[in-house]
Amino acid sequence: MPRVSINRKEHFNAAHRLYNPDWSDEKNESVFGKCNNPNWHGHNYEIIVTLTGEVDPDTGYVYDMKKLSDLVKEQVLNRFDHKNLNLDIKEFQNLIPTAENIVKVIYDLLRDKIEEKYEMKITLYETERNFVEYPS
Repeated sequence: MPRVSINRKEHFNAAHRLYNPDWSDEKNESVFGKCNNPNWHGHNYEIIVTLTGEVDPDTGYVYDMKKLSDLVKEQVLNRFDHKNLNLDIKEFQNLIPTAENIVKVIYDLLRDKIEEKYEMKITLYETERNFVEYPS
């Protein structure tokens, strides 16, 4: 059977601060710059969930897009949208909410809910020009 990739794009808005508590304020400022603002800053994140698998001959689907949309909403958007990632999201209590760490957390949240027969990749845009993918 042919393997096809499907994609679902969503967005959420969230605030965060890049800060390593083991470092001095000066080192945090030097490494993270404006992203270290103690009063937080925010992004309009775009997320693309890609699933790759065989086309089901009975449905013509790789994966039901409505099911994927609902899963992304439940596991990601409802948790992250209009939140302070540092304060409101348990996964970032001891993890710096960089785009690299955010994409990995999102992947783990969704991977637990999607069968292993599907390859999965998450692309997270922090800005129009800056994005990360996991796995790469």
